[in-house]
Amino acid sequence: MDKMAKTAIDQIEKVFGTYTGYRRAHARGKSYKARFTANGSASHLTAAPHFQKSESGAMVRFSHFSPNPTWADAMSPVKGMAVQFQLPSGEATNIVGVTSPIFFAKIPEVFTEMLGVVKSFKKGKPSLTELAGLLADYPESGAMIANIRKMQAPASFATGQYHSVHAFYFINQEGQRQPIKYLWEPESGVATLSPLDAVALPIGFFEADIEDRVARAPVKFRLDVVLGQPGDPTDDPTKEWPKDREKLTIGYLEIIEEAPEADGIMYDPTLMTEGIECSEDRILNFRHDAYSISHQRRTSEM
Repeated sequence: MDKMAKTAIDQIEKVFGTYTGYRRAHARGKSYKARFTANGSASHLTAAPHFQKSESGAMVRFSHFSPNPTWADAMSPVKGMAVQFQLPSGEATNIVGVTSPIFFAKIPEVFTEMLGVVKSFKKGKPSLTELAGLLADYPESGAMIANIRKMQAPASFATGQYHSVHAFYFINQEGQRQPIKYLWEPESGVATLSPLDAVALPIGFFEADIEDRVARAPVKFRLDVVLGQPGDPTDDPTKEWPKDREKLTIGYLEIIEEAPEADGIMYDPTLMTEGIECSEDRILNFRHDAYSISHQRRTSEM
């Protein structure tokens, strides 16, 4: 196991506490069964079987970013949506998305160091003094810190826009590579909460809301890929690609029923299949061992 990944998980536990049986990040969430229908529009870009014109089963987990499951919903403005596709071969592959387009560190060393600095995140809101200090020490993290300060939580798990943050490569049958980023768009439209409305929410509101929605009708998302161009950074999750990059809709996800039995799934974002490769992004590749360590600790406690 990577030493840096172990250090990062240790640091998360030190800053936020350890909660038996919970993930070390995105601790509280809700799992569902889903159906993914690919429209075939990506078949010239990737040999990935689930992106040919076909239908696949999937598991989905919605979550709050906090490592502390007792935080109020409003204290976790960043929400997550992790999807595991079940391939005909019996293999699986994942897309992990969050409601922020960028991450706050470019390399694992900075990520781990920042965890040790931001003690006030334990209370759910960093102090302005600490934010100013972080901006001075880690200028590449300024965009994410500014984003957190102004971020509004989605009104529901079902109305969030979920970004992969990291870049990946699509590989077609001829071996050509296309850099991409994933984007899940809610079919019901993006809707957010004002800070005042968010603060008024009871803990567990998001879980109860998505449960009610799915009980009435499938919750639907559109999967777009953003097509990178030469010069777009594929190794730096602290930077967004230009807003004018072409987007291609490659399929649709229908969330159809609750699946508590899927709570144990490890949604490793580096779990790939043919036709897709991880980029050079060090944070992305570091997450493989970090997720494994978190999973081992969590399951050993149950």
